[in-house]
Amino acid sequence: MKRYGDVTAVAGLDLTVPAGECFGLLGPNGAGKTTTVEILEGLTPADAGLVEVLGRAWSGGGADRALRERLGIQLQETKLPEKLSVEETIRLFASFYRQAHTVEEVLDLVGLGEKRRAWYSKLSGGQKQRLAVACALVNRPELLFLDEPTTGLDPQSRRQLWDVVASFRAGGHTVLLTTHYMEEAERLCDRVAIMDHGRVIALGTPRELIAGLGAEHVVEFTLAGGAPAVDWDADLRALPGVRAVRSTDGVMSLTVAELHHTLPALMALLERRGQALASLTTHHASLEDVFVSLTGRRIRDD
Repeated sequence: MKRYGDVTAVAGLDLTVPAGECFGLLGPNGAGKTTTVEILEGLTPADAGLVEVLGRAWSGGGADRALRERLGIQLQETKLPEKLSVEETIRLFASFYRQAHTVEEVLDLVGLGEKRRAWYSKLSGGQKQRLAVACALVNRPELLFLDEPTTGLDPQSRRQLWDVVASFRAGGHTVLLTTHYMEEAERLCDRVAIMDHGRVIALGTPRELIAGLGAEHVVEFTLAGGAPAVDWDADLRALPGVRAVRSTDGVMSLTVAELHHTLPALMALLERRGQALASLTTHHASLEDVFVSLTGRRIRDD
């Protein structure tokens, strides 16, 4: 548990992450993800509860040094010296540890070999994030913490960082990451814990959580002229294949099992009611839909 005045940032979590797993903490801003990770990293003391990392508890004394040698940490926001080169930055971080990769090994891990002599200030956003991860990997960690590693990155830079994480994981190492990108969690994580208001509200593999919706697809539609569909619930729930119905800000969402049966029936219902569509989209059910089902709002509403 962790409180800041009257605000409860973490209301109590019961989590175990086995070695070799990529575990994700998912949730919107303010859900308690970063506070949880900072407690695990030994940067923030918990107000109550037991915390063990790699079989050891943080003591607040000199014995913590040995544990820190085994961890790699990439913070949510990393500020590095603007006029150090990529190579100089890696050498600096390597000097903090008793054992470390060579500069060449780290450059190869994160794909920054061509930028080794470039100043930090001259790097792109994606390259800066990869350098931050390089600094977290330099000490050959057993456990890697990544706090929102791809926030603000373009899709190509995001996928490059995913490759770095996957490569580290392939070596049998453990990763704990926070994110509000559902695609990222589904791509990288063996298991995820969805957090909201300082608590875990769902825990399992991405496939298990999505399967819990009871359907594979989501249909979203709006009516022409902004007409409300507030009295449609009974008719929509009666459509073939529909498992759940939600209405949010004029958007109707149907969780469905058999898209090819539901869509024709929906179009027929619209015709009977004399309504026209303004928009209609379909997609495979995702962790985003799990969060909406549990909380009634989207993960990035805030």
